[in-house]
Amino acid sequence: MSIYIKSRKHGAAGRPLNLRASLGASITASTLALAAPFNVSAQQNDGNLPPVEVKERNESYKAERISSPKFTQPLVDTTQTITVIKKELLQSQQATTLTEALQNSAGVGTFNTGENGSTATGDSIFMRGFSTANSIFVDNIRDLGSVSRDLFNIEQVEVVKGPAGADNGRGAPTGYINMVTKQPTLENAYSGTATYGTGDNKRLTADLNRHLDGLNGAAFRLNLLKQDSGVPGRDRVENNRWGIAPSFAFGLGTPTRMLFNYLHLDRDNVPDAGIPTIGAPGFYNATTAGKSTAPVAGSNYYGMAGDYDKSTSDMFTAIVEHDLSADVTIRNTTRYGKTKQNYLIGSPFTVDGSNVNPANWTVSRVLQTRDQENEIFTNQTNALIKFSTGSVKHAMTTGLEFIREKQTTILYAGPALAAANLYAPNPYAPASVSIQPSGGRNQGATNTIGAYLFDTLELTPSFQINGGLRLDRYSTDFNGVAVSTTASNPGLPVGTLVPTTLGKNGSLLNWKIGALYKPASNGSIYAAYATSQQPPGGAAFALSTNGSSADNPNFAPQKTSTTEVGTKWEVFNKKLLVSAALFRTEVSNEITQDAVTSNLYVQNGKKRVDGLELSASGEITSGWSVNASAAWMNAKVSSGTTNASATSNQNNAAMSFSPKKTMTLWSTYLLPSGFTIGGGVRYVDAMARTASTTIGGTTNTPYAQSYWVADAMAAYQLNKNVNIQLNLYNLTNEHYVASLNNSGTRYIPGAERSARLSLNLAY
Repeated sequence: MSIYIKSRKHGAAGRPLNLRASLGASITASTLALAAPFNVSAQQNDGNLPPVEVKERNESYKAERISSPKFTQPLVDTTQTITVIKKELLQSQQATTLTEALQNSAGVGTFNTGENGSTATGDSIFMRGFSTANSIFVDNIRDLGSVSRDLFNIEQVEVVKGPAGADNGRGAPTGYINMVTKQPTLENAYSGTATYGTGDNKRLTADLNRHLDGLNGAAFRLNLLKQDSGVPGRDRVENNRWGIAPSFAFGLGTPTRMLFNYLHLDRDNVPDAGIPTIGAPGFYNATTAGKSTAPVAGSNYYGMAGDYDKSTSDMFTAIVEHDLSADVTIRNTTRYGKTKQNYLIGSPFTVDGSNVNPANWTVSRVLQTRDQENEIFTNQTNALIKFSTGSVKHAMTTGLEFIREKQTTILYAGPALAAANLYAPNPYAPASVSIQPSGGRNQGATNTIGAYLFDTLELTPSFQINGGLRLDRYSTDFNGVAVSTTASNPGLPVGTLVPTTLGKNGSLLNWKIGALYKPASNGSIYAAYATSQQPPGGAAFALSTNGSSADNPNFAPQKTSTTEVGTKWEVFNKKLLVSAALFRTEVSNEITQDAVTSNLYVQNGKKRVDGLELSASGEITSGWSVNASAAWMNAKVSSGTTNASATSNQNNAAMSFSPKKTMTLWSTYLLPSGFTIGGGVRYVDAMARTASTTIGGTTNTPYAQSYWVADAMAAYQLNKNVNIQLNLYNLTNEHYVASLNNSGTRYIPGAERSARLSLNLAY
């Protein structure tokens, strides 16, 4: 059954209008059309708003396509594992950050919280055994900065797994994340959400869309955010932010469309550096006296009262798109983005347990500062062309990209921090410290010109082959000023400024190919192969003279290849997409230390990740929605060592921060009474921090234990415009290690049992 809506103020007669269905009706279809690309046909534009067809379960978690114009086929016919996390799923969970959204994709998570005393801020994401923190995109353009990304202006999150060199150029070995922003539509719609929750969580969002009368196909959309929030179970930690995202569209429904949007997001947080791992799940102590040491309280705060993490993100985007014909569309995208981050963090590090009385034990603290600015300017031109050569149908996309990325970091110096009491830390001892610029400075920039070509060939209705090729020409320049110390420059006075100028340029050729067979119209079986590369300086725009650094310009790019075979099926009247895939990812040119010559580093290391991934997304029956995925992964060192400093060969050693088994499930059911109930579980297997079996030091955590987390929700549709929703998190109050630092001395505890109550309005 279908209904038609001409005004947001009138629902279908005789049936309560579900809030998510009504909001999705007015926004979802045209938003995705605008994003990839604006495929609203010109013949629809007759001067009146066209009726919007709303299928009865429009709020399904199932996505048909992803936003990138480089993917021309529906997901069921795409030869790659891709997870699409739609806003309907995010709203049912009241997810507000990218990290929370990614809990809906198995094998993806923020498992690592940084180096020894250096806390990772923002979205420190691992996928299939490797960091993807520098492979996050917004509307298919790289988003720079180690900040936490909010979802207030996001339509859906796309998790593309496997090498992406042909898609984006340089990048992580195992995939990337793309966030699709909300865009204007031709339907008037107004919605908002007010939330209050445990940890003094207060959040307001508004989403206002207006068709502009008198202008041909013009619309305006405004998204707003204000949040002041603590973290359940954590003292002093705060996540405060506000944001605004206006956007204008012109020519919707005509052959020429234009979009202009802007995003500003301001964050003023009290950062969380975690707590010592002593006594935590997976804790190991090398001394007999410490084996039964009590854990610290999960609420303890080991920073200073004056710690802060302030950042701003600004993003300007202009898109012009024109249909040359029914089969040829040209799109040009220009973006300028800037992210500034300034923080001061006191991080707990090593425990001193020498005192006979544990009440007098202390933990050292490391002062960590950052004053960093990231900028990106890019212009991208893409052509989508559909044509035939004989009986073969082609869907070809080709394009050219110009990208300039720059990162500037000002270095600061401050005093050594006094140790804190292990079990009763005092944030006012000291409350704050004075820091000042040290004279050190790092600036790195990468210029890239990239050209690409993709084509999908439909040889018969049952058989397709596809391929993609991308060539990037890049140039990275790095200028640094270091402050000499006794250790770094013993021949110079301490404090001498030592400049460094380094450069690296080259070409990266990446490609992918796939073959797909459709035994039925609703399913496919496929095989695919793809490559990617990461050159020195490709992740952080910094080059190094350190012989063990992958950013040393004397080294060649890290290389990755993935082979994948899988199958995808649309079942239950094509309302549920289920998929299964086997994959093998091989990474070469890893840096290792020569076993004989200790100061010689070579690129003979290799790593391999073998895995199986299953997923399902959509509706089982009318009103019963589900999103589920499970991953089994074996990530190991196939030759060489686990890191550049290890001298012993560790073939078959497990890779760090790579749980073998992960699973996520979320399901909701719409009852006839207007209630919606739902819930889900997440599982993360035991996760190795190190492959070494020789554990030294007073405290260490070689692995984090496995854990289950269960969540639930209930919502009630008061009327066609008002919905009230309750979300409960960590129902069993599971104590678990959410993320662990490289040395195993501190961790971020998972959020304790908590709740959020939301009032959702839509007109």
